[in-house]
Amino acid sequence: MTQSLLQVRNLRVTFPSRQGEFHAVRGVSFDLGRERLGVVGESGSGKSMTGRAILGLVRPPGRVTADRLELDGESILNLPERRMRKLRGSRISMVMQDPKFSLNPVMTVGDQIMEAYRLHAGGSRDIARQKALEMLNAVQIRDPERVMKTYPHEVSGGMGQRIMIAMMLAPDPQILIADEPTSALDVSVRGEVLSIMDGLVRDRGMGLIFISHDLNLVSKFCDRVLIMYAGRIVETLAASDLHNARHPYTQGLLSSLPRLDAPVKRLPVLQREESWRDGELQIKLSGKI
Repeated sequence: MTQSLLQVRNLRVTFPSRQGEFHAVRGVSFDLGRERLGVVGESGSGKSMTGRAILGLVRPPGRVTADRLELDGESILNLPERRMRKLRGSRISMVMQDPKFSLNPVMTVGDQIMEAYRLHAGGSRDIARQKALEMLNAVQIRDPERVMKTYPHEVSGGMGQRIMIAMMLAPDPQILIADEPTSALDVSVRGEVLSIMDGLVRDRGMGLIFISHDLNLVSKFCDRVLIMYAGRIVETLAASDLHNARHPYTQGLLSSLPRLDAPVKRLPVLQREESWRDGELQIKLSGKI
């Protein structure tokens, strides 16, 4: 792994409840270099909450603590909101799961990309417009002049996700967090969006945190993988070694996937152990935490 852009040590996210504190993220630690880091786990494992905590998007009464949370050597743990707003977009951005809920329905596509760029990079409206057209070209949208004038409801899901990627990458951030960016897309456009994202990340030398529940997708797209269960990282390994995972939770997830080359009458049910929740078994095959 290259020099770390992001360092996370003992990250915890808690919320008060009637039964006491609920621990959504419990002691997560990892480094991110100029690489594609996959974060995998079932719903409720804490993978999306980890991304939101890094960006400072956990609102009270939620509480975020960590021994270290540094972006390129600078602490970003619980920064004042005004300071955090300057970092979001300019140095670290996030692409959400469904563009329908992320794009402003009453602003044109062009105005939204231009606003995101000018907010962080400044410059005139003409410069921002050129940057918006450049980014729409970068995500392989045909006729960007026409798309600039459209509203979000006038574009398809796949194009909406490309627009979101263009908007988040316009200010040239160091890190992109992609929270299941292809789960709302059909298979025919999923590969195109991933290819675009991969090319942009590689060309710009960025770090990518790719949050997903799709093990097969992560094994092909990412460089390293973190497996999360009940708010903890239970296994860290190279993406190419994902199908040789040693932790029983990861093995159970893999066994639950249907395979065309090895059909079975019934897929096995994942049997969970209480020790996984308590973090008694953590496996690191490669990379560093």
